[in-house]
Amino acid sequence: MNLQLITFLVMVAIFMLGCFLFKLPVSVSLMLSSIGGALAASEGGPIRHFVEGTFSYIDTILIICSAMIFMKVIEDSGALDALCSLIIRKFHKYPALLLIFIMFVIMFPGMITGSSTAAVLSGGSIMAPVLLTMGIDPVSTAAIIAVGGLMGMVAPPVNLPAMIIGGGIDTPFAGFGLPLVLLAFPVAIFSVLFLGLKSVRQMDYEKVAPTLNQELSSQYGFRIYLPILLLVILMCLTKIAKVIPDVGMPVMFLVSAALGLFTGKKVKVLDAVQEAVHTALPVMGILMGVGMFIQIMTLTGVRGFIVSVCLGLPAQLLYLAAAVSIPLFGAVSSFGAASVLGVPFTLAFLNGNTIVTIAGLSLIASLGDMMPPTALAGIFAAKVTPGVDNYTSVLKRCMVPMAAVMVWGLVFVIFSSRIAGLIG
Repeated sequence: MNLQLITFLVMVAIFMLGCFLFKLPVSVSLMLSSIGGALAASEGGPIRHFVEGTFSYIDTILIICSAMIFMKVIEDSGALDALCSLIIRKFHKYPALLLIFIMFVIMFPGMITGSSTAAVLSGGSIMAPVLLTMGIDPVSTAAIIAVGGLMGMVAPPVNLPAMIIGGGIDTPFAGFGLPLVLLAFPVAIFSVLFLGLKSVRQMDYEKVAPTLNQELSSQYGFRIYLPILLLVILMCLTKIAKVIPDVGMPVMFLVSAALGLFTGKKVKVLDAVQEAVHTALPVMGILMGVGMFIQIMTLTGVRGFIVSVCLGLPAQLLYLAAAVSIPLFGAVSSFGAASVLGVPFTLAFLNGNTIVTIAGLSLIASLGDMMPPTALAGIFAAKVTPGVDNYTSVLKRCMVPMAAVMVWGLVFVIFSSRIAGLIG
């Protein structure tokens, strides 16, 4: 047994013991496993590498932090409530369309933050009472919110797993928009219809209407939606049309959040910022722990060992190995799975289109947020849904949508060249 394999087993063992036996936060378990890996490989205490690893994803951390501030501001200003009320009021006669738009609302925070947790805690927590009032049972409601969080994390404009994989092979995050749309939205639409359409067909709008806050739209008018509109315009002008220089996602979020202070209900700025940062801390901590974990794997040669094992697999087993190992490694973190396994599998599939391949693997990596012990999307979805006692029932209800995610992601990986040709 070579040193790299021993080091990897030590790191995984320490992580699992920290999460399962000692019930430590995932970020702390990742830090301890990194220290254990360095000691097992006789590297001592490489402080420089610990610090460098912690700041590996600083750009992503800034995006998440600023995006959560934006989400909290538009939540406190009433913009999200007004948007939900508008959607249900306009589409209650069309159950399928109503469910699809609700799923888009759940996905929206994840789309702009790249975090399934943000989608679940923001859009999901707002829509949970609405879905329950519409007649959907609590477990199915939590399942819809969990899948919406996953698909929001995958959908453009921000996809952290794709960014992480691309960073590992020096591929810029450009040209991913359409592939990610084709990956995330069909699965999201299928999942919400599969889980909720049967129940919503029997919805009584007269019972649902009193639960909606319909006064916000009449009180503030169109201006309540201006922060969301400004964010969309800034993204379009900088990332699609490229009319103005790209000032960066954090600046866009903060500018849009500043506008939100004047377009709706009064927002207590300090309280909103404090709560937003507090909500984002677990995800930011995981990213810092993952960065340290990956840095030590690279230093000790473990990452290269995993790459060589992946590249050495028979061609017929590569796709199966990617479909199984990436979600399972997501028990550490979907971001960690993207970095540790997403990069070598992308290198193994270089005969296809790189961008479509990375997009497909990022969809598969999103399943990591449903895998225990972390299971960020599933656990938080259960917490924000009244009447759901444990996460296990949510995981069971999500089995069919998760299978759809895996199959659809593999289709894009296997046929990446053909799909790239079709979409230009």
